[in-house]
Amino acid sequence: MPANSDDWTTRFEALAGLDASLSDSLKAQSKVLSLPAKSVLFGPGDPAASMVLLLSGTVRVQQVSDSGHEIVLYRIHAGESCVLTTACLLSHETYAATGIAETPIKAVAIPRQQFDALVAQSSVFRNFVFSAFSKRITDLFMMVDEVAFQRIDVRLAHRLTAMSDSDGVVTATHQQLSVELGTAREVVSRHLQEFQRRGWLVLARNKIKVIDREKLEILGASSGGSSVIVKES
Repeated sequence: MPANSDDWTTRFEALAGLDASLSDSLKAQSKVLSLPAKSVLFGPGDPAASMVLLLSGTVRVQQVSDSGHEIVLYRIHAGESCVLTTACLLSHETYAATGIAETPIKAVAIPRQQFDALVAQSSVFRNFVFSAFSKRITDLFMMVDEVAFQRIDVRLAHRLTAMSDSDGVVTATHQQLSVELGTAREVVSRHLQEFQRRGWLVLARNKIKVIDREKLEILGASSGGSSVIVKES
């Protein structure tokens, strides 16, 4: 794919202070990629060949645990970079997770050689890289904290309200929700059935209709107190 001539750097305010010659070099060496939804950008064991900056769309980064459970680590949205890619570029390690385009995406790929050169030569580019890296690392630690310490019913309630559309419909399977939360499908199903018993939602095939959003929001915002009791199967 030919080098892109559009000035995509204007989409990233932190790059505005780049020296003109370095900015021209960055644009000349980088490539703009357009990929359809469900494209796999990288997977476990792949080397990091480029720094990825997302111009449009959404990328989901997920990992499979030793027990076989999948978990969504984070999502990359337009105007953001991939923290795992940056970490792999800096450490010269391979990927330990998978990046999947949830929507059609447009992204900039900055080749490793150009990335290394700019990190060494430009304080503006270094600040751009490490500022984005530190923010994403903070978000990742918050996710780890939720998985490790927050109750699953609280996390599920919060995720349902976040994912529901204007009609209160969540279009997701129990398996998809389990991947979002990093737990077993059976655990998600038991809690959903309890939420339905309480009249908070109605379960349907591949869809969930939120009936009492307020109750879910109250539970989703809590961090202590009594959990929703579910029966073990």
